Amino acid sequence: MSAALQDRLQTASTEFQKLQNDLAGAVEARQRLEAQLSENELVKQEFAQLKDSNTVYKLIGPVLVKQDHAEAKSNVETRLEFIRGEIKRVEAQLKDLEEKSESKKMELVEIQTTLQQQLASPQATATAVA
Repeated sequence: MSAALQDRLQTASTEFQKLQNDLAGAVEARQRLEAQLSENELVKQEFAQLKDSNTVYKLIGPVLVKQDHAEAKSNVETRLEFIRGEIKRVEAQLKDLEEKSESKKMELVEIQTTLQQQLASPQATATAVA
């Protein structure tokens, strides 16, 4: 019985570690998206300050290409919408991973408690007999 519990403990521990790694990756992705959102919001603010006489350029490879104001603003708005959507998706993923991680953590505690009780039982019996 103890060997089966130890196997379960090892499996659950491995699964918990994988969930923790996935959670760390999702947090990192969320941070990257927040940085991109911030950058694009700054660009949007800069566009709001531009006059029609200002020229907007877009970097395409090694070349700066002149771009229409409306098109540039539209591109930034589209990018912002996309990033916000990705943030929502990652937040949902984070919530799911946190729930799974908490569940796996509780399972680990339960297995460890059972294992400790089994290990303590023979010692108590041996002490009572002696």
